[in-house]
Amino acid sequence: MHVTSSQSHMKAELKGTTSISFQNPTTTLFNNPLSGALKGCLGSLDGACIEKLLLHCASALESNDVTLAQQVMWVLNNVASPVGDTNQRLTSWFLRALISRASRICPTAMSFKGSNTIQRRLMSVTELAGYVDLIPWHRFGYCASNNEIYKAITGFQRVHIVDFSITHCMQWPTFIDALAKRPEGPPSLRITVPSCRPHVPPLVNISIHEVGLRLGNFAKFRDVPFEFNVIGNTGPLTTAELSDESTNFHFEAMLSLLNPTMLNLREDEALVINCQNWLRYLSDDRKGISRQSLSLRDAFLNIIKGLNPRIVLLVDEDCDLSASSLTSRITTCFNHMWIPFDALETFLPKDSCQRSEFESDIGQKIENIISYEGHQRIERSESGVQMSQRMKNVGYLSVPFCDETVREIKGLLDEHASGWGMKREEGMLVLTWKGNSCVFATAWVPCEMRDHIGIDAGLS
Repeated sequence: MHVTSSQSHMKAELKGTTSISFQNPTTTLFNNPLSGALKGCLGSLDGACIEKLLLHCASALESNDVTLAQQVMWVLNNVASPVGDTNQRLTSWFLRALISRASRICPTAMSFKGSNTIQRRLMSVTELAGYVDLIPWHRFGYCASNNEIYKAITGFQRVHIVDFSITHCMQWPTFIDALAKRPEGPPSLRITVPSCRPHVPPLVNISIHEVGLRLGNFAKFRDVPFEFNVIGNTGPLTTAELSDESTNFHFEAMLSLLNPTMLNLREDEALVINCQNWLRYLSDDRKGISRQSLSLRDAFLNIIKGLNPRIVLLVDEDCDLSASSLTSRITTCFNHMWIPFDALETFLPKDSCQRSEFESDIGQKIENIISYEGHQRIERSESGVQMSQRMKNVGYLSVPFCDETVREIKGLLDEHASGWGMKREEGMLVLTWKGNSCVFATAWVPCEMRDHIGIDAGLS
């Protein structure tokens, strides 16, 4: 990005692929009401101070004060480093996102020199396994969900899981293994997945059909009868479709496929709906102006409720990133995304490629949250409390997690750094890092199914 000005300039190299020039603020930066806060942050690595700088920059961008935004970016650039400590590395991604946003708001005053495109890597299945094992961000949800599913399907000889997730079925080998050990013998397992998913990390170098073949081979090895189905358009996506980061990602058309006929539902099978880090990518904008109009998010929840599932598992990040205000999103995002950066700091060296790649995936999320608006801003998670209220409003009852599930999760967390923990909160299980909420897990049944499911004690 090159900023044109008649005043002196200081060349600053933003680590990565983007070369930028910021106005040297030494003569003008501290001649404004923000001078005290900004001056005190020069060279500081304190997270609270960095957050203040980010908020000052966001406020300047929201008020179209490009000059002040440039000045604050200059200060941030002196703190940011993609190979530094937790705060420095996190700051580098927020700075990148702010520069990207500024270049769109005022393209004549701010323009990039060089490429600003984050390279999206395609992982092998082996690399994906290492990715989800690095920190318990995903495994926590797998563990909580799998145990509750196992309990809910007791006595059934046929199980059908409709799986909405972003980690390419990495949840299911452990579950298949558990079914193989079931005392009365394994049930037949059918997994159905949509052909489309939000184009977000992790991305893999094989098709969803190949994923299904590999799961089938593992199930055969464990003597578990298995069937894998893909619903929706299974043709390859075009380049334009891959670059379209719209909230709907073809899912609106797929809602019509979520019916008993298209899913080939059978009366003698236990139907399970599994949503892992998925619902936040469905638009929450209402269509139409009537009170009866539903957002895509609520429409999805209504449709799956109508399928009468035995249980619905809902897992997502415990973070409200739905605010329209940029400053609100920055505050929430900075404090939430600090968690994985800090966790990686505890066991991976600063020059670790695995660490850099994982952080780059988080960086893509940060950029989407900060840099984009409208349908292009697809990262719109809700807190666990907000999502729970939404589920109740739509007509679901919360299912409490059993003690066995809690023990399993504690065993999982014992395999990781001591900062990881878990708490119970209003029917949820919440993964924590140093006391900070990370990921929530919830289990639900439709209100209409309460009398048909013998687990009504404790439902709320």
